[in-house]
Amino acid sequence: MQKAAFFIQNYLFDKVEIDLNKHQEGDLELDFITRGIFHNEEKVFELVFGVNVKSQEPFVKIQCRGFFKFENLSSFEEIPDFFYRNSIAILFPYVRAYISLVTTQANVPGIILPTLNLSGLENDLRRNTIQK
Repeated sequence: MQKAAFFIQNYLFDKVEIDLNKHQEGDLELDFITRGIFHNEEKVFELVFGVNVKSQEPFVKIQCRGFFKFENLSSFEEIPDFFYRNSIAILFPYVRAYISLVTTQANVPGIILPTLNLSGLENDLRRNTIQK
C-alpha cells in the first residue's frame, strides 16, 4: 500500500472580524475552532480553521479555509493519522501572518501571535470532520 501524499492546493480567508474597540490591555487568550470536510470525488480535504483573539471578549475573529489535495488515496478511511496534525500546522502560519498584517496596518500595535504547537487540536479536527 502506498502512503497518501497531500499538498495545500489553496486557502482563503472567508470570515474576518476585527473590532479594536473591544481590545483591552493585558494578556490575550486564543480560541481555536477546527472542522473538516472531505470531498470524496475530488479527494480534497477542506480544513476550516478559526481563531478568536480576546482580552475580556473576542475582538479578532478570523476563519481560514485550506484545501488539501490528496494523491494515492481511494477513500476517507485512508487519510493518514499524521494528516490532521500536519494540516493545522501548515495552515496556522498563514493565519498568524494575516492577523499580524491586518492589525499592524490598522496603525495600532500589531497582534503578533507566537508560534504554537497545535497538535492538541488534532483530535477535535478528526471528530469534527465529515464526508461529502
